[in-house]
Amino acid sequence: MKLGFFASHGGSNMQAIINACKSGKLNAAPSLLISNNLNSEALKRAKRENIPSIHLNSKTHSNPEELDTEILNNLKKHKIDIIILAGYMRKIGPKVLEAYEGRILNIHPSLLPKFGGKGMYGMRVHEAVLAAGEKETGATVHLVNEEYDEGPVLLQSKVPILETDTAEDIAKRVLAEEHKLFVETLIAISKSEIILP
Repeated sequence: MKLGFFASHGGSNMQAIINACKSGKLNAAPSLLISNNLNSEALKRAKRENIPSIHLNSKTHSNPEELDTEILNNLKKHKIDIIILAGYMRKIGPKVLEAYEGRILNIHPSLLPKFGGKGMYGMRVHEAVLAAGEKETGATVHLVNEEYDEGPVLLQSKVPILETDTAEDIAKRVLAEEHKLFVETLIAISKSEIILP
């Protein structure tokens, strides 16, 4: 199972998956990173791990259709089976969406469908959860479609909210849960316990 990662910033979820592959816990091969941010930590991680990586964004390709084509060409070149969105802050283009329908996975830092959708990312999610007075939150791995955070849910994990929690406290606990949940989901896919469409 060849994994292609899309990341914009830190890439800590990508690293958790790479570590699971290296330890033998996950039977998969991290095979490509595409980042839209030339200064992302994710690109540095990929370099350290000897994973092929490429920087592609609206500056490298001003025409959105050409950018979409270039991303797809790279995925095909590296024979990617599954795309992992590890904190990728761009919408996926129609060609990649069609070619990889049912094989693009994203992780969201809440229990979808709660606190999802356009503009709901990062600390915004945790602040909204706190403001709503929720007793629990968590992480959701879901398939990606044309709409933000609306693809079918594959796996969720709950995280309790404590009375003393700040949004930063919640963010830390949810991120630790994300690292485990993404790996668990991929293991389930590799063992055919989760069947992708």
